[in-house]
Amino acid sequence: MVRPRYLNDVLAIVVVVAAYFLAAELGLRFAVANGTATAIWPCTGIALAALLLYDYRRIWPGILIGSWLAALTTPDNVGTAFGVAVGSTLEALLGYYLITRFASGKQVFERAQDIFKFSLFAGLLGPAVSATVGVTSTYLGGLVPPTTYASVWSTWLLGDAAGAIVFTPLILLWVENPQLRRDRNRTVELACLFGGLVFTSWIVFAGGFHSVLKHYPLEYLYTPFLVWAAFRFGRRYAATATGVLAAIATWGTAHGFGPFSRESLNASLLLLQAFIAIMAITTLALAAERTEHRRADERVRQLAVTDPLTGLANYRQLLDALDFEIKRSERGGRPFSILLLDLDRLKTINDAFGHVVGSRAICRLANTLRVHCREIDTAARYGGDEFVLVLPETESDAAQQVAQRISERLRSDGELPMLSASIGTAVYPHDGASLDELLSAADHSLYREKGTSKSKQSSQI
Repeated sequence: MVRPRYLNDVLAIVVVVAAYFLAAELGLRFAVANGTATAIWPCTGIALAALLLYDYRRIWPGILIGSWLAALTTPDNVGTAFGVAVGSTLEALLGYYLITRFASGKQVFERAQDIFKFSLFAGLLGPAVSATVGVTSTYLGGLVPPTTYASVWSTWLLGDAAGAIVFTPLILLWVENPQLRRDRNRTVELACLFGGLVFTSWIVFAGGFHSVLKHYPLEYLYTPFLVWAAFRFGRRYAATATGVLAAIATWGTAHGFGPFSRESLNASLLLLQAFIAIMAITTLALAAERTEHRRADERVRQLAVTDPLTGLANYRQLLDALDFEIKRSERGGRPFSILLLDLDRLKTINDAFGHVVGSRAICRLANTLRVHCREIDTAARYGGDEFVLVLPETESDAAQQVAQRISERLRSDGELPMLSASIGTAVYPHDGASLDELLSAADHSLYREKGTSKSKQSSQI
């Protein structure tokens, strides 16, 4: 049974309110300098991810309610809490608008340039709005003295910024692709990566060898693990590695361990958050660049073996497929067949209907071949209006049946002008013991077919 849309909206709002409130309660445990400002605020990332994933017009009330309820658990009164909630909601909406308008929206983490824009919008402009509205509200409520306004504002800003930079990509990238690849080697490598990351965190932030390495500047030890995650596993695991680092480092710093530990816990957490934010942006940018390079390499590889008009294999890929089948036939002793197809009357079609229709005719033949291909077959454009279909482990009779089906399908595809193709066949090794001999035999068979077709047409006339 399908739920009404408003019920889905209510459910989404309830989820956002619950997630925001629970994250706020966690963050407020670190509000040591001021009861309403904390250097740890994952709620910003949750709110921004919710707006990017869901219809912002329906989800923003959840952010407002969640932030208001969270503010009520602080020394804020009802009115001050509402001002804080308005600031938090405006922060999320402004970040959403800027990211959607200028940084590709939900695809913000696909390109490095959009990631840097995200760091500006979500890590500076949005938090500046929230910090200004929130701190001003608490100041007007008598909860922030004038002398501490700037320091509270800075804490608020940096806490929101780090929360957005760490948690927004973590949520978006896992929701975008929640599936895990079941690859043993990959799983082992991931275990080594995160095992090394956790062990390093134990040394740096969890008190391992604390008496020897107390407050040593060892934060650079994380760089290899984050680069490893970015280059080998992409954006999703890069964001996950940063999240794991942030969680362990926050716990350790709050307990007085690590290179950022100072006499003031708030100062320690602010230094840590600045470090985490910078590492998160750098790691995500590296991962995005690596992903872009992989996609570009894949496109180049595809272009190298694919005909741009039809999407079938090109001449180079055809030769590789034929060479592979010849070697396999020599090993296994089983023959294979090829079909050489020539589209009839292409020049007449071009002259009568134009080259666009002629190109479409070539694509129609290519689509017909694609439909009649098995997974082990290779359909390729041989050149111009000629195509080759490689049929592994196929005898002559079966190849003739495939040729007949292709001819019938092409004549009855329902488009105009009507098409036909002449088809020649050749079988390895009966018709040729080498690649050139096989193609030559198929070519002779093709022209015999063309001659037969012309003779039939003349007799009918």
